[in-house]
Amino acid sequence: MTLMRQLPALTLAALLTLGAARAEAAPEAYKIDPEHLSVGFLVDHIGYAKVLGLFREAEGSFRFDRETRQLSDLTVTIKSASVYTAHEKRDEHLRGPDFLNAGEFPEMVFTMTGSEPTGERTGKVTGDLTILGVTKPVTLDVTWNKSAEYPFGGGLLSKPNFVTGISARGSFKRSDFGMMYAVENGWVGDRVDLIIEAEAIRQ
Repeated sequence: MTLMRQLPALTLAALLTLGAARAEAAPEAYKIDPEHLSVGFLVDHIGYAKVLGLFREAEGSFRFDRETRQLSDLTVTIKSASVYTAHEKRDEHLRGPDFLNAGEFPEMVFTMTGSEPTGERTGKVTGDLTILGVTKPVTLDVTWNKSAEYPFGGGLLSKPNFVTGISARGSFKRSDFGMMYAVENGWVGDRVDLIIEAEAIRQ
């Protein structure tokens, strides 16, 4: 067979190999970097203003296909006792039985159940949120910010990392989880607004 006759077969083989490689490469597994994970919340305080707080300890992972923009297998685990609002007495109260009851329920967990792209870099993620041993559905609006080689690291001491960054927003009613303190008199808002910013390292 001449070289000219071989070219179409070689080209087809190369394309098939490339297609197989792409199929095998996606979706990719990521682990959320705890040093670049912010889980924050806003809750109304007697109607005057909202208290801004965060959780200092959380971890998670997911799988993401950059070509189809499909997110899957997302789980996030938050340590209840890591709550922080820059007010020591309030934080102690939040860790107690009136709110998070961190002694009996040390973790809050979000487990993804589905996802749907809504735009080029946006989507909705549905999942089950477990607080105080109660599990309820929650929907997050997620924005895919960036996926690229991380500009820091590499060299002899560490390998370069490929990082994906996402932002997520959502809300839920704490009374749905049995957290009833000061709901009826309106001193502490029932609605909790979630603020999540995360960078995740490809595994």
